[in-house]
Amino acid sequence: MDRIKYVVDTFASAKIEITSEQAEKYVKLCDFMVEYNKNVNLTAITEFEDVVMKHFVDSVLPFTMVDIENGASFIDVGTGAGFPSLPLLIYRQNLRGTLCDSLNKRCVYLEKACAEIGIKAEIIHARSEELGRKKREQYDFSTARAVASMPVLMEYCMPFVKTGGRFIALKSVNEDMSCAENAAKLLGGNNPEVIDYKLPNGDDRRLVITKKVKQTPTKYPRSTANIAKKPL
Repeated sequence: MDRIKYVVDTFASAKIEITSEQAEKYVKLCDFMVEYNKNVNLTAITEFEDVVMKHFVDSVLPFTMVDIENGASFIDVGTGAGFPSLPLLIYRQNLRGTLCDSLNKRCVYLEKACAEIGIKAEIIHARSEELGRKKREQYDFSTARAVASMPVLMEYCMPFVKTGGRFIALKSVNEDMSCAENAAKLLGGNNPEVIDYKLPNGDDRRLVITKKVKQTPTKYPRSTANIAKKPL
């Protein structure tokens, strides 16, 4: 298999045009992640074709549905193995990315992965609720690809965003979005915009975009225990 061509063609199936140089970076990232995954648990998805579709295209496609200016700053909250941020930064190297995770061993991996594929990003080892109190209103957008409910994700992610910026959440289609509206209002956001779409392989996905219309009250984010015990 010509893996570079495979990556280009798979992105093309999602109507995303990438260069062979970008495809080469995706191949390098896949190889590095799968090898590193033998010692540090990063992902259950390790087959090349699945990584390309379910990690790389899955991370980039939603951001082609949102108008993001060149030079925009963002934070990927609870980034884990670097999704969606690493594939996004390969596709949009004109963005300024910060990757936050609470596990140091993942942060070490992320530093090495960035060096391996030649992209620049700030890696921060911190709990997101603690970092959210220190870096309030600093980013053009925040993002997360996580299974937590929208009210929980919003409380972690909205404080990072400047007024006029957005929280862009990558979700499954199974979640009831009605509870997100109240959380958004409490945290300074408007009613979330929900976009349902499919990956080229037919998998259903949901994009939830919340615009920050005023500053988040300083009492948010609360402690992890309080967020879990009483979601907004």
